Amino acid sequence: MAKNDLKTKVNDASVEKFLNAVKDEETRSDCYEILKMMKQVTKEEPKMWGPSIVGFGSYHYKGKGGREGDWMLTGFSPRKQNLTLYLMGGFDESKDLLKKLGKYKTSVGCLYIKKLEDVDKKVLKELVTASVKRMKKVTK
Repeated sequence: MAKNDLKTKVNDASVEKFLNAVKDEETRSDCYEILKMMKQVTKEEPKMWGPSIVGFGSYHYKGKGGREGDWMLTGFSPRKQNLTLYLMGGFDESKDLLKKLGKYKTSVGCLYIKKLEDVDKKVLKELVTASVKRMKKVTK
């Protein structure tokens, strides 16, 4: 498979313009709060990944099947159903934190929340921090 054949890539689109286009006021406000938190955790400037993901930092990966490319350390996207947070490395090591988080759902590397008021923001920041630290370790 070709190197970096992933469709979602970092680009020069404006993060601020993207977030300002979020129609729901509460969701837009939540996005700016998540933006600020992820910026603090990663010490990175946000970049657009594809048309709808705000990502922070990056790492190069090589998959078992030979696929390789670049991906963000962490990021988020305001989707129709949920705010989706991309927390790489899974949630196995974060079970205790998840118990204290509040209302959420997960898939392999995604945390889904309806709105920030549904979760404990301090715990959310700890989850993001743990995910970023984990990814920095495995990608060195």
